[in-house]
Amino acid sequence: MLSIVPCGTYAAMPFEEIREGIRSHDRALHVVDGFMRDPYIILGPDGYYYLTGTTGGIPEGYDILNVGLRPKLVDPWKMRVWRSQDLVEWESFGSPYTQLDNYWATVEEIPDGMNRQQTGGKTPKELWETVPQDEWRLWAPELHLIDGKWVIIHTTPNPLRGMANLAVTTGETLEGPFTYPMGMEMFSKHDPSIFQDDDDSLWMVWKVGTIAPLNPGLKGFAGESIDVVPSNRKLGHEGALIKKIGGKYVLFGTAWSTDQGRVGNYNLYYCTADSITGPYGERRFAGRFLGHGFPFQDKEGRWWCTAFYNGNIPPISREELKQRPLPDTAYTINPMGTTIVPLEVRLEAGDVFIRAKDPDYAEPGPEEVQSF
Repeated sequence: MLSIVPCGTYAAMPFEEIREGIRSHDRALHVVDGFMRDPYIILGPDGYYYLTGTTGGIPEGYDILNVGLRPKLVDPWKMRVWRSQDLVEWESFGSPYTQLDNYWATVEEIPDGMNRQQTGGKTPKELWETVPQDEWRLWAPELHLIDGKWVIIHTTPNPLRGMANLAVTTGETLEGPFTYPMGMEMFSKHDPSIFQDDDDSLWMVWKVGTIAPLNPGLKGFAGESIDVVPSNRKLGHEGALIKKIGGKYVLFGTAWSTDQGRVGNYNLYYCTADSITGPYGERRFAGRFLGHGFPFQDKEGRWWCTAFYNGNIPPISREELKQRPLPDTAYTINPMGTTIVPLEVRLEAGDVFIRAKDPDYAEPGPEEVQSF
């Protein structure tokens, strides 16, 4: 039996320090400890902020740092959720959704178009029954509130590689049972996200800039998918999402600063357009070490972005950051867990300007391949 290291192994900041940082809105704040990637925060109708992400328990005595993308975790197939009224003190909301709840766990046939190499000739249901649970993975979950119900969307890299899921609660509370209005149309939708426009129209975005309109009630796609990209270069390789700010559509995406996998910094970039389908302008820099973070607004309307540890070496100090030469590996100043970083978001010459406010997140590193 594996025992779990309690939260505190990689301690978050003291509450009073976080409260002061929330008030000043000028520095990065480490708010939740423990293993987490792809942290996502949404403000619910009950006044609570809800936090989720790629999570798992840490086996006792196991060094979670510097172990790559598939570390040894306990129950990495559960969507864990925390909630807070002030972004300072967080309480566990349990695991309202797991891989056992997803659509593919019940599919009896191999869907048309599914590569049998992905399944080894087995049906999705057979994979869930035969692959050990500690090999299952639930990645990058998001929570959305649409028509009074909670919508859960995430990537399912194992036991069915390349899949995604979309589940909708049957009531107004974040709990099962769930419905799956998209069904097999979630086939091969890596890193999916949902955007709801001012007119309540719904769009899905996945990979790093593929978008498609959705029918009301999330009942399938309402049109063909298209790829939207910056005017000057590729936006990134994962973690795409769309926000609407000041009448502009803002497409965010994640990339390594060197354009090489796991070399340099894991950063957040963006581009803007007057229409959701584009054309989009040039790729711009939003923040260093903010890759696959989620920009959100607090109760006062101020912008923050989530951030997390993603490196091949343990986090470096801010002092070491200033002395660091050009990198030959992935590094970050983010500790393990969830960090929130204040953003400056303003309208400028008819466009949207977005940039991290903390100085150590605000400027690209010396290895950045694009000039900003």
